[in-house]
Amino acid sequence: MPLIAGPTGALALIDRFSRAGALVFGGGHVVLPLLQAETVAAGWVTPEAFLAGYGAAQAVPGPLFSFAAYLGAVLGPEPNGLAGAAIALCALFAPGFLILIAVWPFWERFRAQTAAQALLRGANAAVVGILGAALYAPVFTSAIGDLRDLALALACFVLLTVWNQPPWRVVILAALGGMALSL
Repeated sequence: MPLIAGPTGALALIDRFSRAGALVFGGGHVVLPLLQAETVAAGWVTPEAFLAGYGAAQAVPGPLFSFAAYLGAVLGPEPNGLAGAAIALCALFAPGFLILIAVWPFWERFRAQTAAQALLRGANAAVVGILGAALYAPVFTSAIGDLRDLALALACFVLLTVWNQPPWRVVILAALGGMALSL
């Protein structure tokens, strides 16, 4: 796909989002830095629109798939809107779906092997590192500008982890807190 996709257009959109989707393992958030590089760095989406969409997507199930559709809809170059959303969503979802279809008949036998178990444990550990990196950049580096921002982020973290508040409520409170801090 990279050889036939141009700088913009439907094939470029499929190329960028399918490559990101091929990296979804253990959680969709591992593709966040790649999605940022493929959309923001390319000038397809503004950094503000990227972070706003990412924050809003956290309030729904399957946030990265919802986020992919959002990015496809708000892209600067065409296809965007409903067509861009559909293409981005399908392109992000397709690699994992195809891998699942390919591996399904062999999965139980593969998973029973000692070497495969070690491989999967290593991949899961790598996902934790990638998630930490995705939390730091672009989320932390672009959202935390001063101590007030940090305090709001920590309060939201406590709401989620200690007081077990639902994510949609924390997203709303974070948005309200962010608006209050911007005044």
